[in-house]
Amino acid sequence: MYRNDGFRELDRQECLRLMATVPVGRIVHTRGALPAVLPVNFCLEPDGTVVLRTSAASELVRAVHGTVVAFEVDEIDVVRQSGWSVVVTGTASVVTDRTEQERLARTGPRSWAPSRQEVFVRVSPDLVTGRELVGGRSLYGLDHA
Repeated sequence: MYRNDGFRELDRQECLRLMATVPVGRIVHTRGALPAVLPVNFCLEPDGTVVLRTSAASELVRAVHGTVVAFEVDEIDVVRQSGWSVVVTGTASVVTDRTEQERLARTGPRSWAPSRQEVFVRVSPDLVTGRELVGGRSLYGLDHA
């Protein structure tokens, strides 16, 4: 994280607890050598693995399978000028194990844009980082800056 920037660093357990409270995040991957960001609904496994459900024919599946990606979630309170952000960085992979596919079909995320053939994509949590801002500018008496 960035030192002395007014944010509090969150530990891994705090990050995972906060992630479990929101239904939508953003997956960050590379497309044509440039960063691409897509909002997606997801679920979080107990070990911190992020699970997405998408069309088997989607460009997303081809772009992320076997690559390192970032997955970001946040919650912002504009009125209070506070909020938090969590980023999971790890390798994305399509779930191919039949037993695991069946389990995720029962317990995993439901696609907000269903298709005939769907797959589950996992992001392994190699690195989990987070930051929280409480009180925003008023914390330092900068309300009128």
